[in-house]
Amino acid sequence: MTGIDDLCINTIRMLSVDMVERAKSGHPGMPMGAATMAYVLWTRFLRHNPKNPKWSDRDRFILSAGHGSALLYSLLHLTGYDLSLEELKNFRQWGSKTPGHVESRDTPGVECTTGPLGQGFGMGVGMAIAERFLASKFNRPDFEVVSHYTYAIVSDGDLMEGISYEAASLAGHLKLGRLIYLYDNNHISLAGETKLTFTEDVCKRFESLGWHVQSVENGNDIDAIFNAIVNAQKKTLRPSLISIRTHIGYGSPKKQDTYEVHGSPLGHEEVLATKKNLGWTSESEFYIPEDALRHFRKALNKGKELETEWRNRFEAYMKKYPELASEWDLMMTLKLHDNWEKNVPVFSTDQKGIATRAACGKVINSTADRMPFLIGGSGDLNPSTNTELKGRGNFQSPDPGDKNVQGAATGLWGYDGANIAYGVREHAMGCITNGIALHGGLLPFASTFLIFSDYMRPSIRLASLMKLNVIYIFTHDSIALGEDGPTHQPIEHLASLRAMPGLTAIRPADANEAGEAWKIAVTHKNGPVALIMTRQKVPVIDRRKYGQASGIMKGAYVLADSSPSNPEIILIASGSEVHPALEAYERLKSENVKMRVVNMASWELFEMQPEEYKDAVLPPDVKKRISVEAGSTHGWHKYAGTDGIIIGIDDFGASAPGEILLEKFGFTSENIMKKAKELLKKQ
Repeated sequence: MTGIDDLCINTIRMLSVDMVERAKSGHPGMPMGAATMAYVLWTRFLRHNPKNPKWSDRDRFILSAGHGSALLYSLLHLTGYDLSLEELKNFRQWGSKTPGHVESRDTPGVECTTGPLGQGFGMGVGMAIAERFLASKFNRPDFEVVSHYTYAIVSDGDLMEGISYEAASLAGHLKLGRLIYLYDNNHISLAGETKLTFTEDVCKRFESLGWHVQSVENGNDIDAIFNAIVNAQKKTLRPSLISIRTHIGYGSPKKQDTYEVHGSPLGHEEVLATKKNLGWTSESEFYIPEDALRHFRKALNKGKELETEWRNRFEAYMKKYPELASEWDLMMTLKLHDNWEKNVPVFSTDQKGIATRAACGKVINSTADRMPFLIGGSGDLNPSTNTELKGRGNFQSPDPGDKNVQGAATGLWGYDGANIAYGVREHAMGCITNGIALHGGLLPFASTFLIFSDYMRPSIRLASLMKLNVIYIFTHDSIALGEDGPTHQPIEHLASLRAMPGLTAIRPADANEAGEAWKIAVTHKNGPVALIMTRQKVPVIDRRKYGQASGIMKGAYVLADSSPSNPEIILIASGSEVHPALEAYERLKSENVKMRVVNMASWELFEMQPEEYKDAVLPPDVKKRISVEAGSTHGWHKYAGTDGIIIGIDDFGASAPGEILLEKFGFTSENIMKKAKELLKKQ
């Protein structure tokens, strides 16, 4: 290690310590221990341009151990990103760009929001998938326009979380060779030594998953870390894990190698002792030696040169491959072709009907050929969720020597395939989908049964927090799935998804609304969309008689109205329950009851409408209201009101044919009529 290396590494350490000390909260231990590996990666390998954090062919760096945020903020400031020293001094404070855990929408240069352990690990796999897909699509033998790595620093906590096992298993299977993770193996977790809970052979685990694994015994050995990363880059058909033995809180005389340094400031006296122990020449806070800053800021010219070289190459690429270059521009902006939705099928009125999951599958495939950036898959459920992109191939390693890749020679398998087979890995699927979206150039979707959205919830929450363009297709949306019973019948799930800020849930009532829902999902910005689809067939509504399916664009609309000016009672329903509500409406209308049926497909979209529109759909002076939805009643009081009736289910389902369950739990026109008459009798 040279003098300048030692100075720069200690600069990272002491900036991180000072941030935590100033804030009186944070995690100094990890940045102190991992500073050397981060320094080597950022100064000798990472291809990035601090003046353009969104350059498309940059290497991606993920701090999966997001609690060590001070480490990344130090690196960003030192290498010249738009993150001032004043922001470092405002670490963890209101309105700063330096929150306690790294957040991609707050801080230039932060690729993804991390903190919940294991999430960064999975998002890196998604970024690596996106890189391979785009490289396979756009690279030519004489032009590489996509050629970057995805790096991450991961912790023991990341590797304990089940999501990392799921994601690592898939990454190994897919042979994602441009994925390199540095494991900060410091033997300490928040509550004590890892020997209390984590004694498995991590390296053998990753070897068994198909990863290339190396160990570096001294976390301050620059040459060993450098050589390990070089070796990892050579493994083009295996992701890499480099286990680096570090010491948490390195340099602290009293707290190094103890859990006390994980999540608490060192304290003033220990900070001074640490600076002295490391040979730091200043006791001042946030001191940055000029030589260190000059060395780090070489990243500015280097980054500019790297991006300029790439842009020159891309200009030549445009001349030789103008059609590909044009498609590149379209994909990088997720720009839709004009009239992209022109082939969306219009479903004829049909009382027998079609399941909205099946209709959605037809709609997706009717638009897929005009959406080259569409990519996605399911948790081993394509035949049930109807989400296969037909004719678009399977995303798999194209290695023809792999006996597991039976279709490699036929072109059915390869990195240009748009169908991702996630296997039964819902947690990783949600997280990987986030990584694909974060990478850029692709619009990803993920599909499973609604009940299993529970397994994806942490990833859905992060997608909402990051405002990602991600589509979820959740099928088998109620007790109507039937005989599989309560373990597979979602009850609280819609209410749970609606409670999540930033997520838009849409539950269409028929096949044509499924088409409209897909249009909304594809064009929606600044947040994920969840499409909620039925397993069972539902009638295709006669739109000559009732409101148009496009009404769901506003979340809720008047589907039927026997007395537009002054209804006595309003029925509000979503999804499959719209149909018994319509039946009840027709029967009560024949008895001269003045009624309105409101189809409320999306609470979130409805709440975005002007008050005038919302009052026109649900007149405030009409207090007699009934909501009907085969799920939790939680939240429906907002629309049914204190004088209304909520028909829902606040218990688990049962195993029986779906139509029997709907009858037993009261989702029939007869029960709706009964409740309506009871309500009408009230003064």
